[in-house]
Amino acid sequence: MPRFSVIIPCYKVQGFLRECLDSVLDQSYRDIEVVAVDDCSPDGCGAILDEYAARDERVRVLHLEENVGLGRARNAGLPHATGDYLLFLDSDDTLTPGALRAVADRLAETADPDVLVFDYARTYWWGGTRRNVLAHVLAEAGAGTADGTFTAEGHPEILDLLMVVWNKVHRRDFVEREGFTFPPGYYEDTPWTFPVMFSAGRIATLDRVCLNYRQRRQGNILSTTSRKHFDVHAQYERVFAFLDARPHLARWRPFLHAKMGEHCLDILSKPDRLPPGDKAEFFRRTAEMFRAYRPRGAEIPAGLRVLDGGALGYAAYRLRRQSGRAGRELERRARQAHGAVGGRLGRVRTAVNTRRPLDPGLAVYSAFSHRGVLGDPAAIHRKAREIAPHLRGVWVVRDEEYAADTAALPPDTEHVILGSAAWRRVTERATFLVNNVNWPGAVAKRPGSVHIHTHQGTPLKYMGADLLGRPGARHGLDVPQMLRRADRWDYSLVASRYAERVWERAYPCHFTSVRTGSPRNDVLVGAGPKDGRRVRERLGVPDGHTVVLYAPTRRDYRRGGHVERIDLARLAADLGDGHTLVVRLHPSLATGPARGMGLSELHRRGVLVDATGEPHVEELMLASDLLITDYSALMFDYVLLDRPIVIHADDWAAYAASRGAYFDITADAPGHVSRSYRELAWLLASGAWRDEEAARLRSAFRARFCEYDDGRAAERVVRTLMLGEAMPGPEPRGVPGARAVPAGRDALTSQ
Repeated sequence: MPRFSVIIPCYKVQGFLRECLDSVLDQSYRDIEVVAVDDCSPDGCGAILDEYAARDERVRVLHLEENVGLGRARNAGLPHATGDYLLFLDSDDTLTPGALRAVADRLAETADPDVLVFDYARTYWWGGTRRNVLAHVLAEAGAGTADGTFTAEGHPEILDLLMVVWNKVHRRDFVEREGFTFPPGYYEDTPWTFPVMFSAGRIATLDRVCLNYRQRRQGNILSTTSRKHFDVHAQYERVFAFLDARPHLARWRPFLHAKMGEHCLDILSKPDRLPPGDKAEFFRRTAEMFRAYRPRGAEIPAGLRVLDGGALGYAAYRLRRQSGRAGRELERRARQAHGAVGGRLGRVRTAVNTRRPLDPGLAVYSAFSHRGVLGDPAAIHRKAREIAPHLRGVWVVRDEEYAADTAALPPDTEHVILGSAAWRRVTERATFLVNNVNWPGAVAKRPGSVHIHTHQGTPLKYMGADLLGRPGARHGLDVPQMLRRADRWDYSLVASRYAERVWERAYPCHFTSVRTGSPRNDVLVGAGPKDGRRVRERLGVPDGHTVVLYAPTRRDYRRGGHVERIDLARLAADLGDGHTLVVRLHPSLATGPARGMGLSELHRRGVLVDATGEPHVEELMLASDLLITDYSALMFDYVLLDRPIVIHADDWAAYAASRGAYFDITADAPGHVSRSYRELAWLLASGAWRDEEAARLRSAFRARFCEYDDGRAAERVVRTLMLGEAMPGPEPRGVPGARAVPAGRDALTSQ
């Protein structure tokens, strides 16, 4: 029998679930079991749970046939728990390191109490952490008793703590003896926690932060505007019924009566809880309950007398709230008056003309901060012109210089210049807005418009809100502003379940993930030898040469981002005759000094091809026979060609520490990994880069990260998201089987 049963109900938390499970299973205290309940979650939660259960025998998974809600999902796990103590952990929260060892030690010190209450910290999406402000109660309660335990009657201040289930462990036989279960609906912790604390004969505390209570930017159930918040009334009625059935606990009625009033008024005061039109009804029902359950002779606290005010109660409540807000507003204005004028001048915003209706046939595109017809948006635009010619497509470009660049903006492309009057007109009226970066703040999200965000590839490195804990990586980046702009997204395109989990975690906003595949990769899935040869001829690659594409990414631990990890002249020489080395630096380094530090000179001398300025990276992939990269997202695209990849990871520890990564690329690589130039040279010279193990690694990587790339992603976006049609043919079920697409020669001659 394990010491702890950790019950974890799961619903639509795939972006946080692994972190939650790891925080439990990686505890130094090992005598545990995990009962994970998949509450018929529509995302990848069930698969994640099965994966963990397959590799750790301490994990048991229940898959419910229908969604029953948090409380009843916990109930479903209870009969399967065999531990001495029950810990209910929400699947987006985490245990702190060493938490279970500290809890186990405290239980031993206090001779196995009915309930142990431990401390927690709120961890905010923007990176902040705040400890429970009533932590002193945990240190003081029970301090004067012989065994460190007490009752709620002896220390009623324990009931001032957050009355939830997840900051406690409960002795299982105590729970079973009393018959505690969770009811359906919101605020399901209320009719569990109050009866538990009222009934417990021995309570202990632990003055240690054992749990990180995640404060999500969006997605928290109790912060959702809904009439479901009316459930709180029924939950308190259940607690009163519990007291009615136990006359020896009747002394708690005045306390519970006041708590109910405070709780309901707190819900009413939150701007994001109740629909505005339902607030008067909520107040009325609260007041009716307050009067109905008022104990005889009980004194009403001043702050709750508004609930006893009869027909004028809600009007009096609103007047009191408005008076309080007015006073606070006057104080705020007085403090900020000296800077108000300057602040207003610095925040001039462009007004949006909402009187003109949206144009259902207008789609506006942009890519890579308005640099031309590129990436996923370009692939979607091309497909729209083919199958939906009635849709007018307009591209936004940064300035006249980009507009004149025919490589980035084909001559027949309708376009507008960023910030121009024409730009304002089309962005105000467009029904569809397609981009792989965020639109500027001046582009408002109008009702009825559809914002399609394509991203720039599958991420390895931390993105979005995950950068908040990486101050070096987010230098100069306003993450909260980025997320506010991402709030405009309607759809987020993903190529795999992995990418879906990452984007939903990195951008905690209200968008829908769409499993379309990556439109820009359609050309790679359907590529043939001729596609590669045309690009090779344009780059000046001699006929018959083997092309090695070297594509390093930027570094966040170095100012400017450029670090020379490989001597390019030496690599080109070591490759030998019959090979062409093509180098493409990260696009952010294209206009900086990086190319002038030897790369341009090597290109001029014909030692290698500098392709950093090439706008269409997919063409470089088609032209190459081998990709050497470090941590570039290019690998997630290149693997679709089923051509070899070598990961040169000589500074992986520094890169992961500075930027952060979602997984260890050296452990789950799409090919062989080199950790020094000597290892890289050996891989190339020995031919190991193209052996059977390399093919196996490539196939596994492709199956995991490209499962929805079937060559029809752009069509899927246009038909389903822009035309509202059903997509003909089967849904994507994964990439085609291993199929080499030769660019010229498919082997790197041994040197």
